[in-house]
Amino acid sequence: MAQIILPNSVIGILGGGQLGRMMAIAAKEMGYRIAVLENTDYCPAQYVADFYFKTTDYTDKKALDEFAHICDVITYEFENIPIATIEYLQNNCKAYIPQGSTPLKISQHRLIEKTTIQENGGQVTKFLPISTMQDIEKASAELGYPFIVKTCMQGYDGKGQVLIKHQADLQQAEALVKEQKCIAEAFVHFEKEISVIVVRNTQNEIITLPIAENEHRNGILHKTIVPAHISDQTTELATQTAINFMIQMDLVGTLAIEFFVVGSKVLFNELAPRPHNSGHFSIEAVSYSQFQQHIRAICGLPLGNSELLVPAAGMVNILGQHTEKAKRYFATHHTHNTYCHLYGKREEKHNRKMGHITILGKHRNLVVQEIDKIFNCL
Repeated sequence: MAQIILPNSVIGILGGGQLGRMMAIAAKEMGYRIAVLENTDYCPAQYVADFYFKTTDYTDKKALDEFAHICDVITYEFENIPIATIEYLQNNCKAYIPQGSTPLKISQHRLIEKTTIQENGGQVTKFLPISTMQDIEKASAELGYPFIVKTCMQGYDGKGQVLIKHQADLQQAEALVKEQKCIAEAFVHFEKEISVIVVRNTQNEIITLPIAENEHRNGILHKTIVPAHISDQTTELATQTAINFMIQMDLVGTLAIEFFVVGSKVLFNELAPRPHNSGHFSIEAVSYSQFQQHIRAICGLPLGNSELLVPAAGMVNILGQHTEKAKRYFATHHTHNTYCHLYGKREEKHNRKMGHITILGKHRNLVVQEIDKIFNCL
């Protein structure tokens, strides 16, 4: 039976990255207390949590028991939490875990993800399982060039994947195949990359955020523009496809689905069972941000209005190589309707997500121009 978790209760977050931090900030504004379980020191969520638990292993039963003992409801901020962790908590702790382990089982393994989408009526680019170099050679014959080889697990932000453009590139995938099972995907000549963030609460209420149009660089999300420049038919198709998948899989919480737009089709690319980088614009641009909606969903509260408050919004990521210039820029420039978020990470690594900038505007093209102008100063 669905539970309603009232303010002043403790929400436990597995993972302490920037998504956990922004979840925690949203929850604390609503009157909840926050417990975080994390396996690294100085994580972004640590500094806004009421209770912080450090563990070296998310399957450490002692750490899980101590964490769960004070929690009323538990969620996760990234999809690589071990499934065994959720199953242990479900079987041994009193805390409510409305999302369960199903979203992790689907999203942690690319082959399972693609297969599950197909079995539930979704369209994906052609793919093949890869276990050996011979499989890659077969994939080149079936998929043609170019195609992409990705690790089945743990790949993100461009890591764990290689683009095979010619036969001479096949050996570039050897290290990935030696590391773990992989998947080969046909390269998609898409027109747009978009994402739909759908939220479902424990009372079966569903909302979607405005569809975002995304641009990636080196496999990392660079910028997001809302509304996406797509037709009304594509908007309806992507929205309904995301909602249908959420219902068919009986998922609760937040699900972000990245699609390729190819003609009149939308092809599933990736799933993320949590708030998503492409939804950060919602903090300023929507009445209820993706983080507020997620907290409301897992606590069984009514979901909020998800319409844009402004005609257009954009978001651009701040990576490690941009951080110092971003700090100086915002210390010396007054920028109207521009918001800088830094996540409090101590180590500024190259290509590591350190923050983001959101811009609100009266017209989509003006937002794009302003984002590019600011980013070119970094």
